[in-house]
Amino acid sequence: MSSLSCSMAAWDLSVTVVDLGPDAPPVTLSVTSDLHVGGVILKLVEKTQIKRDWSDHALWWEQKQKWLLRTAWTLEKYEIHADARLLFIPQHKPLRLGLPNGITLRLLASFSSPVFQTVMGICRMLNPSLEQHIINDKKTLTAGKTIPNKQNIFRYLPLFLLSFPMEAIYKMLSITQPPPAPEVIAKQYRPASVVDKAHINGRWLDSSRCLMQQGIQENDRVWLRFKYFAFYDIEPKYDVVRLAQLYEQARWAILLEDIDCTEEEMMLFGALQYHISKVSQSEPQLMSTSAAMDDLDSALQSLEVKLEGESKLAMVDLLSTNQQLSNVTVCFRPKRLTLKGYKQYWFKFQDTSISYFKSKEESIGEPIQQINLKGCEVAPDVNVTASKFLIRLLIPAPEGMNEVYLRCENEQQYAQWMAGCRLASKGKSLADNSFQSEIQSIRSFLAMQKTNAGSHGNAHAADESINTHSLVSPRYHKKYKAKQLTPRILDAYQNVAQLSLTDAVMRFLQIWQALPDFGLSYVVVRFKGSRKDEVLGIAPNRLIRIDLGVGDVVKTWRYNNMKQWNVNWDIRQVAIEFEGNINIAFSCVTADCKIVHEFIGGYIFMSTRSREKSDTLNEELFHKLTGGHEAL
Repeated sequence: MSSLSCSMAAWDLSVTVVDLGPDAPPVTLSVTSDLHVGGVILKLVEKTQIKRDWSDHALWWEQKQKWLLRTAWTLEKYEIHADARLLFIPQHKPLRLGLPNGITLRLLASFSSPVFQTVMGICRMLNPSLEQHIINDKKTLTAGKTIPNKQNIFRYLPLFLLSFPMEAIYKMLSITQPPPAPEVIAKQYRPASVVDKAHINGRWLDSSRCLMQQGIQENDRVWLRFKYFAFYDIEPKYDVVRLAQLYEQARWAILLEDIDCTEEEMMLFGALQYHISKVSQSEPQLMSTSAAMDDLDSALQSLEVKLEGESKLAMVDLLSTNQQLSNVTVCFRPKRLTLKGYKQYWFKFQDTSISYFKSKEESIGEPIQQINLKGCEVAPDVNVTASKFLIRLLIPAPEGMNEVYLRCENEQQYAQWMAGCRLASKGKSLADNSFQSEIQSIRSFLAMQKTNAGSHGNAHAADESINTHSLVSPRYHKKYKAKQLTPRILDAYQNVAQLSLTDAVMRFLQIWQALPDFGLSYVVVRFKGSRKDEVLGIAPNRLIRIDLGVGDVVKTWRYNNMKQWNVNWDIRQVAIEFEGNINIAFSCVTADCKIVHEFIGGYIFMSTRSREKSDTLNEELFHKLTGGHEAL
């Protein structure tokens, strides 16, 4: 009886009610340890004697930095004693949200839900199909894409945004911004090295904790950005806002040199920006569609929206169909910056493999080597003006990835071999009925990079006001005068001038995704057993170990060869086991190890999504893959 009476003894609990003002004293309540949190809130509301809607309010435990959201739990279960500093505050607070297009919105956001759920709520406010992430000046976060619903685009907008006309809100989010002034570009932060890029990735918020737990306060400014470069189920017809914001993020990545591109590619990016800005004045929304862009699998290689079924494989000697392909040469270059000469071999495709021989005469015998392309990475390395047509292959191997370059002699040869490699990487042979359409897509892409000498004169006369320094990165502001850039950009413009607004935006994204370093997020790490810092590149389907001194790729590991990974939270070390008894471990220098874990788990989560399975976001699976508290 004495033990029971002791546990039921009343004691004083002080709670600060923020809504009463900064000078109001805390409200003191007489409670018992078996009183549940809901009872505490009821007592608190009654004692304030203020009649209002308190449904959004909850208790925040200041010392522990946690919300007391389980209202059925008792004070004893939460281990709350008289010295606990509790605040009674709203769960939703104003937040200033910076969008990729430079617009800042002030909206209500949940400060009590995990950031993952908060972002989903924000995305529903802005557009049901927007798949984005938050970044503030310390860290950042993650979401998945919700189901598009045309009728409910504005359903979730907060009341203070609804004071604006619906059309104005939609236009603000879906219209691309005009090219920024050169001085605006020059003032923006530009990473000068891969280490600078790595520091930026240390700012992602933890998706499993709430904003309050991560130091975000009311009216703080945070940035909404795409974090994972594996974009699920893009539909130009419905994803108007999503496409506009993705284009803006890609454009600023180009302008601020966050991703490297050649001078020729920069001119094409400039031409597309110019065209998009020009056309958007006559096409107020990205609502147009084009049959040429309906096949997203070929137009946007890395935006696959459906699982590719296995097709019937047939033995085909590609060289027998076109003698020009006999001049293809190959060079094995395991390190990116290593310079070696190209040796000429005779190649042929067989199923999803390339075999190579010393000569055509020896091709009836055993090959020097056979390269299986299924599951490999295929990337272009092309400069049309310089007649440079390289195909970069990353071939899966037990110890990581082997890097192989194929050099083609001309555009026609390149288009065929590139199409063949892309199909083979997906498990398809040259007999697949998509082979010819893939070739045409590649040739169309190359055509946009060609200059039309002498054709820009009339265009220049009609567009003397073009500010080319608004269309290129600052390095070209110093290298060329505006009048030197104008004819080059207008040359490239002639190749894209007939595109609709939607097609132009999709083309911009296609070229952006074709850049060699697309989708790489960098973190400076220290590998176990190493005495120096190195860079870990995190891509949608692989991890890359990069030498910090010279930039060479040392090793590449694919996620589909990963058996398990976990985090040792005591020593803040990430450990990963791959097939073939390959084990790596590293600590993170420029980011918390939870950020790296979320990148890996998030990309694996994205790879599980498909139309065939479900359009519903599996939040439980996402947290299981990104939680980091147990090995998978």
